[in-house]
Amino acid sequence: MSTLSNRKRDEFDRRMRHERPASLAKALRAHKKFLLENPQNIATRKSSELAIDAMYAAMPMEFLSGSADLTGSTNNKAKSATNFEAKTPKGRFVHYGIREFGMAAAMNGIFLHGGFAPSGATFFCFTDYARPAMRLSALMGIGVVYIMTHDSIGLGEDGPTHQPVEHLAAMRAMPNMRVFRPCDAIEVAECWELALNRIDGPTTLVLTRQNVPQLRTSTPTDMPCSHGGYELIAAQGEAKVSLFATGSEVQIAVDAQKQLAEKGIAARVVSVPSLELMLAQPEDKLQALIGKAPVKIAIEAAVRWGWDAVIGHDGEFIGMHGFGASAPAKDLFKHFGITAEAAVNAALKRLG
Repeated sequence: MSTLSNRKRDEFDRRMRHERPASLAKALRAHKKFLLENPQNIATRKSSELAIDAMYAAMPMEFLSGSADLTGSTNNKAKSATNFEAKTPKGRFVHYGIREFGMAAAMNGIFLHGGFAPSGATFFCFTDYARPAMRLSALMGIGVVYIMTHDSIGLGEDGPTHQPVEHLAAMRAMPNMRVFRPCDAIEVAECWELALNRIDGPTTLVLTRQNVPQLRTSTPTDMPCSHGGYELIAAQGEAKVSLFATGSEVQIAVDAQKQLAEKGIAARVVSVPSLELMLAQPEDKLQALIGKAPVKIAIEAAVRWGWDAVIGHDGEFIGMHGFGASAPAKDLFKHFGITAEAAVNAALKRLG
């Protein structure tokens, strides 16, 4: 057998094993370096698009994505990708139509066949439609990636029918479903790498519609997102308050920390891209992440379920207690009290 034939066979076997090419890690390292040098204050759905472009260049024949009729909003088509159609069978982007369940079911089959790294996108609230196939992904240990955008009341004017509120809790409650809600472009890149390298269960990437600032200023080799949570900004002195947040609300926690500092109160900010992955850490690491600050506050534009394991039953929760409403994102966050000022007031009340 020729050397060329051996290389082709090795490549075929690698893909069928769902083993990612070395070029993927290299491409994402270069991408994160670019982000550090060129901070991106964009929606995490757009950050995901940037990461997809980098990943697609590294694995163009196996990175197979698609969308349930929302490609222009979910931003998950690589710029160099072509559509999978009868005339272009080598295309690696599938337009599934308004078929969230069908898309998720097809992704399961594609992964089980081997040779591809399937992902698919829709709005986060439409996990309601895709859920039976997503549950099978988790039950069967299928390593597909769900890209779920428009992740909170930050969706805005489309109103409560399209605003996910209980969906984070529902996905986190599903055994073997890993959920990431990254806060910025660097966390997005890390979460994508973790998702693609997970082949024993599905991952859901939960991404914003609205712009968020890039908060991370370093890219450690151990990838902080792999621990589920990490201290993004340490307290100046002994922490009296620990602020835990995910996604777009991490910026609210950062603003609250600054306001508390102005009042002479030291606070720390812990970004929690994956609550259930953080809670799965060894007890000593988990307790170190939670910290010893007497006041613990969680900030998330969703329901409280799951957060008591971090902040305690008597901890403060800044989030949703019902369904959303229809208005611009900034107005909604203010209306529902998901603000830095609310977190500061809660801390001051607890500290007396």
